[in-house]
Formats: sequence, structure tokens, C-alpha cells
Amino acid sequence: MLKYNFLILLSLSLAACSSIPRFTSERNTGEIRKPEEKSKITSEDNNFAMYESLTPLETFAGTASYYAGEFNGRKTSNSETYNMNAMTAAQPDLPFNSIVRVINIENGKSVLLRINDRGPQMKGRIIDVSYAAARKLGMISNGTAKVKVEVLKLGDK
Repeated sequence: MLKYNFLILLSLSLAACSSIPRFTSERNTGEIRKPEEKSKITSEDNNFAMYESLTPLETFAGTASYYAGEFNGRKTSNSETYNMNAMTAAQPDLPFNSIVRVINIENGKSVLLRINDRGPQMKGRIIDVSYAAARKLGMISNGTAKVKVEVLKLGDK
């Protein structure tokens, strides 16, 4: 028994002295690295506070609709999986990852959304918002609303 305890102790001691580092770090080159700006906003990033105070680059108005249940879980035009509870929208012309403010003209409610799909498919509509956005805009019961869309940031081209 003493012999086995000695062998176990010896093997643990040798393992502790191995030359393989457990932790690695980048070599310090002396240069100061700035934190990188997040280049893409994902559907899970519902905090658009940094865009709240931006002056709109472009504004247009028209009818908005929303899409929900039957599209939930399907691929969007930019290959993301559509999540009806995310703050996203479909728009035919704006680049993907553009950030827009959609304002319901009828009740004054507004939301910030990220463009991740193409649409709407119905003639005369300018934007399709997610179910979550439609709820916040107060347009679930009507299905559509007169809106103003303010483009706050253009996405990837």
C-alpha cells in the first residue's frame, strides 16, 4: 500500500512539473489596444441605446405590417433564423444590419429595429416588423399601421 501511495505521489509531482503551460496570454508588445467596435448587431442585441440620439440619415413614411408565427424559425434573407420576439424588420431597399426607428404615427409609439430580411411582400407596404416590434408599436389588433421610418445607421452593403 505504501508503495502505491509513493507511486501516485511521484506521478502527481512529475505531472505538476510538466512544461505545457496551463494558461496562455498574448505577448505584450507595448502597444495599447483599443476595444474593437462591434461590427454587427445580432437579433439578441435588443439594446440599441447608442443609436437613440442619432440624427436620422433619411426619413420615409407609409404603411407597416408585421410577420410572426408561420415565419418564426425560418431563414431570413441574410441567412439568420427569424425570431419573432427579436427587434428586427424586413425592408426591401436598406442594407442588412441598418438600424431604423419606426414610429407609429397614430399613437406616437416607437421602436429601434435592425434590418435583417427583405420584404414586405404586400404592395403598398414599406416595412414588415417582427411580432415583438408590432406589440410595442401597438399594431397587433389592426395588423398594419401608418408609420414614419427614420434610418439611423446604414448597415453592410
